[in-house]
Amino acid sequence: MTQIFAPDLFADRCYLISGAAGGVGAATARLLSSLGARVALTDISAERLAPLAAELDATALPADIRDEAACGAVVSAAVSALGRLDGLINAAGIWVEGDSATATAADWALCIDVNLKGCFFLCSRAIPALTETRGAIVNVSSDAGVVGNAGAAIYCASKGGVTTMTRALARELAPKGIRANALCPSDIMSPMLQFQADTYGEGDPDAYFARLMAHYPQGALARFLTPEEVAQNIVFLLSPAAGGITGAAVMLDFGLTAGY
Repeated sequence: MTQIFAPDLFADRCYLISGAAGGVGAATARLLSSLGARVALTDISAERLAPLAAELDATALPADIRDEAACGAVVSAAVSALGRLDGLINAAGIWVEGDSATATAADWALCIDVNLKGCFFLCSRAIPALTETRGAIVNVSSDAGVVGNAGAAIYCASKGGVTTMTRALARELAPKGIRANALCPSDIMSPMLQFQADTYGEGDPDAYFARLMAHYPQGALARFLTPEEVAQNIVFLLSPAAGGITGAAVMLDFGLTAGY
């Protein structure tokens, strides 16, 4: 990956990242660490989190962010370990798809609780620490948090909530000097996308990928994002260069939603 940021851009700055055990969360942790930041990492899987924490000399804080108290405990532990908090990156997420007529309350609860409830309560509990540093929040939403996708109403509800919630937080927190933005990527070649294809691809993951790719305006040039590309955009939104950006839903989707 080409380095596009000054190597000491985030020297002595401290960040908490959810969903850090893989995909976008892990890529963001690695990039911030390479730029001089210290990071605290949270994910539901302690086993998957441990190797990355060891690699980056980071603080591992395994937790189930569906629980309000767990969100508060994670933020408190991160501030205690790091000494301060300059930013929060909410990259935890789960995918649910299927016919809305047969959706279950369990599908709804799992997706909403991870994608929206956990995101909100991490933001909520981080406000005092971020006020002290005039920090920043980046919530990873989705193109599906801006436009509707057939067969993914629950996921769209969760990410639509993240997008609008982030805008509301930006307005509320601006007097405290805190910025909040939603990054809205399209499909990312990550463990979550592979899970989608394996779970919902009817035994043919490649055909599932092809159906997704057919929506992109690039035609034969279409491709999925990489976690590293998404991480670069997260880091930009955390950086001084983005100091005037707050309350934005930043599209990172190859123009997928441009026609809506």
